[in-house]
Amino acid sequence: MRVYLEFEKPLEELELKIEELQRRRNNDNPVIEVELQQLQQELNQRRRELIVKLTPWQKCQLARHPERPYTLDYISRITEDFIEFHGDRRFADDPAIIGGFGTIDNVSVLIVGHQKGRGTKERISRNFGQPHPEGYRKALRLMKLAERFNIPVVTFIDTPGAFPGTGAEERGQAEAIATNLLELSLLAVPVVSIVIGEGGSGGALALSVADRLLMLEYSIYSVISPEGCAAILWESDKLTQEDFSRAASALKLTASDLLSFSVIDGIIEEPPGGAHMDLDEAARIVKTCIVDTLRVLKGQSRDVLLQERYRKFTSMGVYKDGTSVLPQS
Repeated sequence: MRVYLEFEKPLEELELKIEELQRRRNNDNPVIEVELQQLQQELNQRRRELIVKLTPWQKCQLARHPERPYTLDYISRITEDFIEFHGDRRFADDPAIIGGFGTIDNVSVLIVGHQKGRGTKERISRNFGQPHPEGYRKALRLMKLAERFNIPVVTFIDTPGAFPGTGAEERGQAEAIATNLLELSLLAVPVVSIVIGEGGSGGALALSVADRLLMLEYSIYSVISPEGCAAILWESDKLTQEDFSRAASALKLTASDLLSFSVIDGIIEEPPGGAHMDLDEAARIVKTCIVDTLRVLKGQSRDVLLQERYRKFTSMGVYKDGTSVLPQS
């Protein structure tokens, strides 16, 4: 049974009607087919009307939707022969990060991404998509392997953040993330990163130093969650949904906000109502975007690739000079 967020409730009755008609579908009854077509058109229209009115906080909820496609959902739909690799060769394998090689439209790629897991058992085993340092070290090991064989890298970002537990800190969580930032900035192959759900803090950044950083239309990307931000700003143990909404708006964490700041390079359109409404269509759109982006990047020489990546990140942000605020040169 599908999960409906509070703001999705107006769609529930219409979707149930469509499901009932589909169960009664009969090729000898054209009336049902016509009614089905009309209801589907009405549903798509309502989805579009609903989605354009979403607040930043509602987009956060949509980015975390339990039925939203995760890294493995995309991998199974866009690659023909994916082979997963395990372990960081130092401590352990981290199931919160998936990594392996496959082909997309006959182009060999390394795919690395966060994986939250579905159902209580898998979510616990994958630590709710919060990687330990060995996850980032595994990702880096595979990226260096891809570089050796001149294979482009595609990363899927979907994590609330790196795991902040004592064991992770003892094994060098901050160092693992910092090393990934450095090594990714110097990686001599094209890197394409896509935020497919949550892009939380350094846990997301460690996989998103890329030549092209893209976001799905209703994903989020931020230094901190709205809940964490609200807890710090208002120091209350009785925070409300209104507080979270205020924080989400202030953080400017939506795809449209981040594109306007040139933090990201593009927005990937989602199916009507969000990626969770049509996983196959969402994967098709993402695959097309990856293929088109890699086609451009693979045409660049190593030196140009690294120069453009350097320019991209050093041009972010602004600095204050006297009374004026100027873009960074």
